[in-house]
Amino acid sequence: MQITENQSLKPYNTFGVEVFTRYFSEVVTLTELIDSLKWAEAHQQKILLLNGGSNMLLTKDWDGLTLRMDLKGIEVISEDKDFIWIKVSAGEVWHDFVRWTLEHDYGGLENLSLIPGKAGTAPIQNIGAYGVEIKDMMTELTALNIASLQLWKFTNKDCKFGYRDSIFKNQYKNQFIILDVTFRLTKTNHVLHMDYGAIKDELKELNIAYPTIQDISTAIIHIRTRKLPLPEEIGNSGSFFKNPVIDAIQFEQLKSSFPDIQGHPQDGKVKVAAGWLIEKAGWKGKRIGDAGVHRNQALVLVNHGNATGKDIYDLSEKILQDIQDKFGILLEREVNVI
Repeated sequence: MQITENQSLKPYNTFGVEVFTRYFSEVVTLTELIDSLKWAEAHQQKILLLNGGSNMLLTKDWDGLTLRMDLKGIEVISEDKDFIWIKVSAGEVWHDFVRWTLEHDYGGLENLSLIPGKAGTAPIQNIGAYGVEIKDMMTELTALNIASLQLWKFTNKDCKFGYRDSIFKNQYKNQFIILDVTFRLTKTNHVLHMDYGAIKDELKELNIAYPTIQDISTAIIHIRTRKLPLPEEIGNSGSFFKNPVIDAIQFEQLKSSFPDIQGHPQDGKVKVAAGWLIEKAGWKGKRIGDAGVHRNQALVLVNHGNATGKDIYDLSEKILQDIQDKFGILLEREVNVI
């Protein structure tokens, strides 16, 4: 275990905002993690957990210990004729793991290609894209209870998954550190999810009539690359806001005023495209100082270079208020604000 002081966290968050942590430790084994937690308790230091740094907005320096998780490993747990169970460690880059599954022709995660972050944070957010969510394939995970330093197993049901939500964002927030996640993927008879977004149009552009799971991944990577900025090129954290779910009656009322409003039925309600709301309100491509809304995707807030976390947060506040004023819808941030 090695602990450094006054460490910049700019390289460790995809917004690329400059904040400092009083103490910093990078952990690559469970033993190092437990030792770091014991050190924090002995020195009365609060803990900030960093994995990929892709779903958070750091608005101020951290007066405590920051732990950067870098546990690695991919392991086949079991398999039968049709399915395979694969355990991935928390520190594995998510897209690298998805590519590994596709290289072995295991199906299920292809629609989640190119999502930033690491495997350990995927269940917290119940990451999803193009009609697929983590909850559809995850069977269980292992997590460390921070208070007791005991290992807990959580089944899919235990995680209480919802839209961009899980028990780790609510009842057990800041109480557990996810160590590994197990997925059940298909070996044969892959089910292709192509009805969401522009996947079919993209496949047509690629002249692919009979797509494989690898083709689905390729199409989604093409779409995401066009629409979403890479954090290496401009600081961002992917989708900043959740798509709001509203009553069908409210949606029909909005549709009478805005015939082109975009929404998808969901459990008797309607999930509205937050990006459409933000773009319709005129925010797409706008910037205030170095904090801005991406020119191609209104859901994404960006750091044009020297924006602080507070600059980006203040911009999000202006957008939230404007959307509520114009449409009567209160947006919710998808990222964790710290």
